[in-house]
Amino acid sequence: MSKSASTSSVYRVTELIGTSESSWEDAAKNAVETATKMLRDLRVAEVNKLDLVIEDGKVTAFRARVNLSFKYEKS
Repeated sequence: MSKSASTSSVYRVTELIGTSESSWEDAAKNAVETATKMLRDLRVAEVNKLDLVIEDGKVTAFRARVNLSFKYEKS
């Protein structure tokens, strides 16, 4: 079964790193919400790495590495 050109799509996946002083969830949310200001038609966000920033023995920031996919627009 073949697909017509009008039903095929192309997506781009880009990696973002969101940060937060309070949680990994907020860090991921910050990455996605910032991306929505510049990109349209976002599809899926996948958190693939979590880490912490430590200064003087204390956690100062949460970081979430997020792969975000969005659809390319046809011209």
